[in-house]
Amino acid sequence: MGIKVAKFGGSSLGGVEQFQKVRAIIEADEERRYIVPSAPGKRHPGDHKITDLLYLCQEHAQKGIPFSEIFELISTRYLELSKGLGLSLDLVPILEDIREKILGGYSAEYTASRGEYLNGLIMAELLGYEFVDPADIIFFTQTGVYDPEETKKMVAQTLANVERAVIPGFYGSRPDGGIQTFSRGGSDITGAIIAQGIGADLYENWTDVSGFMVADPKIVNNPKPIAEITYKELRELAYMGARVLHEEAVFPVREAKIPINIKNTNEPEAKGTLIVPNGEDIHETGMITGIAGKKGFTIISIEKAMMNTELGFGRRLLSIIESKGISFEHMPSGIDSISLVIPDNQLDKKLEDIVEEIKEQLKPDTVDVHAGLALIATVGHGMARTPGISAKLFTALGKENINVRMIAQGSGELNIIIGVETEDFERSIQAIYYAFID
Repeated sequence: MGIKVAKFGGSSLGGVEQFQKVRAIIEADEERRYIVPSAPGKRHPGDHKITDLLYLCQEHAQKGIPFSEIFELISTRYLELSKGLGLSLDLVPILEDIREKILGGYSAEYTASRGEYLNGLIMAELLGYEFVDPADIIFFTQTGVYDPEETKKMVAQTLANVERAVIPGFYGSRPDGGIQTFSRGGSDITGAIIAQGIGADLYENWTDVSGFMVADPKIVNNPKPIAEITYKELRELAYMGARVLHEEAVFPVREAKIPINIKNTNEPEAKGTLIVPNGEDIHETGMITGIAGKKGFTIISIEKAMMNTELGFGRRLLSIIESKGISFEHMPSGIDSISLVIPDNQLDKKLEDIVEEIKEQLKPDTVDVHAGLALIATVGHGMARTPGISAKLFTALGKENINVRMIAQGSGELNIIIGVETEDFERSIQAIYYAFID
């Protein structure tokens, strides 16, 4: 029998009905042996995520403001879940202990982690699986940096003797015993860590969408789903704003060459998207895998005659932005020109100083600043083996009278990144999509 790790997101575990769906999914496949739950998400648009409420309790406690009403919302949610699922689990003393610890000054990490902890207790009771506290098997350093080696060793050692287990997501522990959390959405990472540690055959990530789409459905009407995608392609799309899976969740399973299947709890029969280690044979020639992008960039363009012969020009330019605590996204260049593409949120009132320093230290012929830029990445393994991909893309944009202000393509030819005016962002994605997808 193979081993599957199944992580279920907050939208999959919002209420009694969702829990029942999840139980049916798990029981439908004996290979789903290790389950990683998130904290309960919203049940409807006006609802609250449990993690948000827990953070609010923590903030109130720190400021000496009563938080009984907020904690009552949390308690009621869990007690209703337990009752609605017909469990004999007594959560009252556990909830009271958590409330006392928040009141007593326990950390924000401890407080936030209780959402997953409580959901894990409920899920373990519902399934009849063993409950394993991630604080006992997932480790961080005292400064909060994830410790992969110790974790991998302990996960393998502990779960080798546990046939079926529920391991809450999102947190682990530091050497002093304190709780440490991953960033928000970190249950994805926990699932990947467990999959790596036990050598799973597949890591299933259950959410409220049936995998990745070729483009954002808010921009392209009813885009095609992506059946299969490589880790490298996923990294490119996630970096450019495509969000279904926490970015850091890719690394543990990628290292172990374990595929990830993004699945929909509400449509369990849908195949979803399979994320695989290698992709040389999975795409038809000429096909793209996906299109993603984000807004909010500024280009600083520097021109200087004979720039290419001036030793250290690029280093000095990058030293200027480094001294301001700024990192750049792209650096397209020509013989006598070089441009920096920088996120607007990095500049934050530093732009004028940067331009002045460039003029003073590098003595360029011109420095031009262009704000209001959006970046769009067209990604796909099939692109590298197919002549005319770039021509097809730029022809599609030209037909829509869209001006391309920047072009960047890596030597691996996995993607083509363009910069367009912010007002052309949605039209550009639509034009590219319809040029490549029938």
